[in-house]
Amino acid sequence: MHFTKRTGMATLAVASLLLAPGCTTVGPDFDKPEVNIAETWLEAENATVDTSSAAYQDWWAVFNDPALTSLIDTAYQQNLGLQVAGLRVMEARAQLGIATGLQYPQAQSVGGAYAYSRSSINAPPFANLPDNIRPGIDRTKGVWSASFDATWEADVWGKFSRGVEAADANLAANMLNYDSVLVTLTGDVAALYTTIRTLEERIDFTLANVKLQEQALSLANTRFKLGATSELDVQQARGLLYNTQALIPVFMLNLDRTRNTLSFLLGMPPSNLDSLLGTSRKIPEAPETVAVGIPAELLRRRPDVRAAEMAAAAQSAAIGMNKADLYPSFVLAGSIGLASASGSNLFDSGSTTGFVTPFFKWNIFNYGRIKNNVRVQDARFEQAATAYQNTALAAAKEVQDGLQGFLRTQEEVALLQKAVTASGVAVKLALNQYNQGATDYTRVLNTQTALLAQQDSLTSARGQVVSSLVATYKALGGGWQLREGQNYVSPNVISTMQERTDWGEVLTSAE
Repeated sequence: MHFTKRTGMATLAVASLLLAPGCTTVGPDFDKPEVNIAETWLEAENATVDTSSAAYQDWWAVFNDPALTSLIDTAYQQNLGLQVAGLRVMEARAQLGIATGLQYPQAQSVGGAYAYSRSSINAPPFANLPDNIRPGIDRTKGVWSASFDATWEADVWGKFSRGVEAADANLAANMLNYDSVLVTLTGDVAALYTTIRTLEERIDFTLANVKLQEQALSLANTRFKLGATSELDVQQARGLLYNTQALIPVFMLNLDRTRNTLSFLLGMPPSNLDSLLGTSRKIPEAPETVAVGIPAELLRRRPDVRAAEMAAAAQSAAIGMNKADLYPSFVLAGSIGLASASGSNLFDSGSTTGFVTPFFKWNIFNYGRIKNNVRVQDARFEQAATAYQNTALAAAKEVQDGLQGFLRTQEEVALLQKAVTASGVAVKLALNQYNQGATDYTRVLNTQTALLAQQDSLTSARGQVVSSLVATYKALGGGWQLREGQNYVSPNVISTMQERTDWGEVLTSAE
């Protein structure tokens, strides 16, 4: 086939039309789903609750505990789950690069070859020639060639631009998921630290009661030897003492397991954490007020809520990507190259070859597969939108639960403190009366049992005040700001990955 100048101009005109920008984009544009969220917290009128501001960043600083701050920093640097979340961000960056690249010629390649062939002299076309001619015929042929080939599907219906939208939203979602993991990590470290300090105080109070009960046992022994009382008092005193001592291994087991869990969050095997925990053995002191801001701020601050929004945005773009398959696709294929029987003149102007082929294809008989695939994507979008609304409501509930726990447990602590004070006085009075023979040992037993139980309840409640406050700050979504100005993966991991694979600037680029 011969191409005239007019034919070539027509081909170029068609190609320019097919590849012209500004074509329509099918599918819906993303609109942020509405969320029904309260205007204020239920406890907004409580004097302890500050709704004018919120602890966005290093909320753990309100406890003024250097050991807690050090533990959170260590967890940020070493936690393996957080590193996995950071690597997912790197993966999403690369996926965005793939989606962006599809807007340009989807297939392009450079090739070169040398083809050598030799024909049989006993086969056509040489077999029918006279015998005196055939020996002098050159039956070999060599061809040198080089070419550049490309295929470009025009983004007429916005399929590839929707793909970029989806990949961009997916990257944002992975970044926010990383922040969500960091929020959870800081909250969990603070909660475990509070549990450790609470258990240590419970052990200390139990040991103090052991000493008190040992004194009571000694007194009962003395009175028994003097004949002032029966052996029943001695055995009752021993039973209470042994029962109290039995609590210590239980507390120690819980303490060991909590330390192991904390070691795991710190990215290390079960270890002796004394150097990190310090020697305080005191439950952190909660501040007098808690800064919570307003419920609407959750939608902007909590990473998991924003990640759910980005997941819905990515799924919205997927509707358009699949809807584009309902329409014809327009493709331009072409090749330009060089071909010559001799390598010496391969690059001469006369060696140029090439072709350009615009064409279209349309999947018209798909038996409803494409439409149903669009319906699948639409249903998934509705799921994602509903999940976003549910995540936002769950976030508000978590804040409300933590805030109510903080306030109610403070009330419990105040009452338990009075109970412990009264029980302490009761124990002294009972011991004095027993020593003077004015009462039996049952009164001593009851008062000491009550003191131990109330001291343990008070310690647990004090720990619960701090744990509830930690849960509140965690639910408010603060703490992810630790990574601001930092990369999503550690320098060591970046170095390892760069040695293994050419990542360019993907691992270190700022968002």
